[in-house]
Amino acid sequence: MDGKRQYCPCSSPEDDTPPIPVCQNFMVPKKEISMFPDMGKWKRSQAYADYMGFILTLNEGVKGKKLTCEYKVSETIEKLLVLLGTLDRWIDETPPEDQPSRFGNKAYRTWYAKLDQEAEGLVAAVIPEDKAAAAPEIAVYLKEAVGNSTRIDYGTGHEAAFAIFLCCLCKIGALRVDDQLAIIFKVFDRYLVVMRKLQKTYRMEPAGSQGVWGLDDFQFLPFIWGSSQFVDHPTLEPKHFVDEKVVNENHHDYMFLECIKFINEMKTGPFAEHSNQLWNISAVPTWSKVNQGLIRMYKAECLEKFPVIQHFKFGSLISIQPVKP
Repeated sequence: MDGKRQYCPCSSPEDDTPPIPVCQNFMVPKKEISMFPDMGKWKRSQAYADYMGFILTLNEGVKGKKLTCEYKVSETIEKLLVLLGTLDRWIDETPPEDQPSRFGNKAYRTWYAKLDQEAEGLVAAVIPEDKAAAAPEIAVYLKEAVGNSTRIDYGTGHEAAFAIFLCCLCKIGALRVDDQLAIIFKVFDRYLVVMRKLQKTYRMEPAGSQGVWGLDDFQFLPFIWGSSQFVDHPTLEPKHFVDEKVVNENHHDYMFLECIKFINEMKTGPFAEHSNQLWNISAVPTWSKVNQGLIRMYKAECLEKFPVIQHFKFGSLISIQPVKP
């Protein structure tokens, strides 16, 4: 370290105060939202403030930048890529079973059992030795981030768990403010590749899907951060992402287009029919308006929905305690 104050990416873009030192009493996270009236507790919580601060700080950080731009890749980022590479390798080592039902291949449960067993060790290999006590707490979010082994489904709540996993790594100082671009462009992008492979290999069901009325069957955050990448782009406008030629030529640079490419590969028929919400978004005049609209939609459709939030788990790092005034 160079003696400068380190700011936690969990703080909001406007927040110019150093992070409060994290309490060292780590705990295994547990569910706290059991009934709809508990949602108020979630909205007022430190967890909600930290999570939205994290999402918005990263959103600001990737504005106008390509996936292929140059950025710092720290040792922790490299370790996270090794972790994700391990999860990827386990998919290859756990082929789908022959079974009569089309969806929800049971081999996923074998794959998940391995992660369940190894998660703490995987996390311990990423975090500093002096923060080893945090591994059991942070490992819970890694396990939550890959889908549900009972239902063999995956959705935006699982995706949020991975963002919380990364936020926890920021809170204990394993990831730093200058890791922001690598968090999205290296780690989160690699996470998406592994999740798409899981979805395809084990024919996972979308968790809580709204069908054509939802933004996407599985993901949301890459559309937020991906639209931020396009802000003030000289030539590509929102209307262009429904053009398959534009998608194929530019998806290596833009997370949003990677998502559209995956949808195009997985779904048949007119885009306006199978992805109606995205089709509507293509009519929005500017990327900054798309970005702002997606943030509002994310809050309304994911973070304010009891069926999603009831599965969230809270501990010492992601705390259900109310925000301190």
